[in-house]
Amino acid sequence: MIRTTEQVVMVLGTMKGVAMKLGQMMSVLDLDLVPEDHRERFQQRLAVLRNAAPTVSFESMREVIEQDFGRPLAELFAEFDPEPIAAASIGQVYKARLHDGRSVAVKVQYPGVDIAVRADLKNLTMFRRVLASAMPWITPAVLDELKLNMEAELDYRAEAATQSEIATLYRGHPFVVVPDAVPELSTTRVLVSEFIEGTGFEDIAKMPAAERDRVGEIVYRFYVGSLFTFNEFCGDPHPGNVLLAADGRVAFLDFGLFNRMDPKLVHFEKLCLRAAAEERAEDLRQLMIDRGVIDSPEEIGAEECLEYVLAASEWCLVDETLTITPELASGAFLLAVDPRASEFTGMKQQNLPPEHLFSRRADFLTFGMLGQLDCTANWHSIAREWLYDEPPVTELGRAHHEWLATRPQKPAKKPRKATTR
Repeated sequence: MIRTTEQVVMVLGTMKGVAMKLGQMMSVLDLDLVPEDHRERFQQRLAVLRNAAPTVSFESMREVIEQDFGRPLAELFAEFDPEPIAAASIGQVYKARLHDGRSVAVKVQYPGVDIAVRADLKNLTMFRRVLASAMPWITPAVLDELKLNMEAELDYRAEAATQSEIATLYRGHPFVVVPDAVPELSTTRVLVSEFIEGTGFEDIAKMPAAERDRVGEIVYRFYVGSLFTFNEFCGDPHPGNVLLAADGRVAFLDFGLFNRMDPKLVHFEKLCLRAAAEERAEDLRQLMIDRGVIDSPEEIGAEECLEYVLAASEWCLVDETLTITPELASGAFLLAVDPRASEFTGMKQQNLPPEHLFSRRADFLTFGMLGQLDCTANWHSIAREWLYDEPPVTELGRAHHEWLATRPQKPAKKPRKATTR
């Protein structure tokens, strides 16, 4: 594991946006899985990725804003704090005030990061073998999907439009809030949105168990439940994108990797999860063969297929109260992706279609976040709302369904080209 990590860091060491994005993804892993005498060294290697954000002066960032708008900063904002309040994967976030008095968050791309990311993505193709030694799910199709998604993330104007749509979708929700974007003040490299004051994820993780459990259920409903409720989901679950507002609602940020899926594909995932929950191994295997997930049926037995799905998703498929620990979340992730693990060798050689890979990635990263919160729930009883269309059994679920009943029915949107073929 140490050697593989060093290889990956070596490949990614000269990269900017891609390294930061992968560093974010890997930050949900718990280091308790690493032998104690190697833990410090392993943490140092991962820190290279997690802390890959470049140091850029405010004057350089200010120049990006003024270049994109063709106007001085003072004309655009009444006040602008030069100290960043957060780091995005490819930029910095600042707090400012508009001339109409609104407080806003301003996300600004690092100068030249768009060129660097595109170069990184070309290099990823060259270094696919090295990366695949650590992450065997990196196939040519997955790389193509990653390129499409990361190139889309470079366009803040498109992200602002998406964020406005999601803010409208969740307007009036009892426990979820998405800050509205300000499209007229958003460009390709600058995204301006409503500023929300809130408690960060690290401090949420220190709260009493009841509050952590509540936030955990909300995180699960937003990042996983939305796929089955709205046929769309945020593909970038990450602790840095979550805030607990003063009114108790949870704010979700960053919609550069937002995905819509064909309802038929969402239904396929629902059928697979149902089959796994009910331990219908033969049905699950046949579903995967028909969809092309299993392209070598002679190598995969029904029980291996079932056990593989349960290894990754048993936490939300078994009807029991479960505390998700960091070790539990990281163990499931490593079991699924580590090519050296002897379990499920046949399943790991199969080719998961990219559109499903990104929904499963969102599921894994959400699981990792819940592990960091060390929260407890009967996750399956919550999931039955969208897997079996059953009535909610939690207070949050009832509030959510009351809100859903007030929403006008709208025609389904077309899937985004970047995530559905």
